[in-house]
Amino acid sequence: MVQISEEVAEAQAAGRPVVALESTVLAQGLPAPRSLEVGRALEAVVREEGAVPATIAVIDGVPRVGLGEQDLEAICRGHGYRKLSTRDLAGAIARGENGATTVAATSFLASRAGIAVFATGGIGGVHRDSGVPDVSADLTELERTRVLVVCAGAKSILDLPATREALETRGVLVLGWRSDELPAFYSARSGLSVDVRVEEAAEVAAIWRAKEAIAVPGAVLLCVPPPERAALPADMVEQFIAEAMEVASARGITGGALTPFLLEELVRRSGGATLEANVALLLNNARVAARVAVALADR
Repeated sequence: MVQISEEVAEAQAAGRPVVALESTVLAQGLPAPRSLEVGRALEAVVREEGAVPATIAVIDGVPRVGLGEQDLEAICRGHGYRKLSTRDLAGAIARGENGATTVAATSFLASRAGIAVFATGGIGGVHRDSGVPDVSADLTELERTRVLVVCAGAKSILDLPATREALETRGVLVLGWRSDELPAFYSARSGLSVDVRVEEAAEVAAIWRAKEAIAVPGAVLLCVPPPERAALPADMVEQFIAEAMEVASARGITGGALTPFLLEELVRRSGGATLEANVALLLNNARVAARVAVALADR
């Protein structure tokens, strides 16, 4: 059911490192044509570090692990590609649909394909001021799926303390890449602690191997602060988020439409700074993930 590209399959057979990449950030998270530029750059960064990239999506009802240039271009245009979480996969497969996979769906499909390391931007989590409990399916998938997710923490538009607590409740081990704090996506610091600080890829690989040796379920989250040159002041980001949420509330924007609206508002209010920070952290996370994958393959 899951179709693995020839390049990825050959790498796995030879014991070479592979890094999974999500497609939702390309189809819905970044504007075209910048999305295609970033999609290509993410794969290039992974290759530069000695690993094989495996961008994941559903194409014509087939979950695909590793894409060709034509498919990558189609996804980055975004037209006709639904946003697919894990619960949406069966419907998309049965109906022969096209879809871009979220953190949850990418984690699930990467694990099914035998890929341990997955690089993304930020995970979903507990939403702010939603009135009713609004928790991303990403957290559920991280609780049950064995995958090592490299990210810049949770998206800063979320309730970060509640999301950190939810990760702990679900038994997800949170590592800090050369940091004692959970990054706040656009910003390096959140004031929230990680479980273990790590300095090098070999340490991450050792922790993953130990976890797998005793069969602890669920994911490991490796949280990487955004590059210093692109990181934004936390108080500035918070101000933009508060303003954007007020606009969203006044317009009655809720549910699945809220996150993309808030992200677009942040780009507008920051004069594009949040977009550049997003791109920088995506590339940085992919580089770190590739180094971890190489360390895992080096036995």
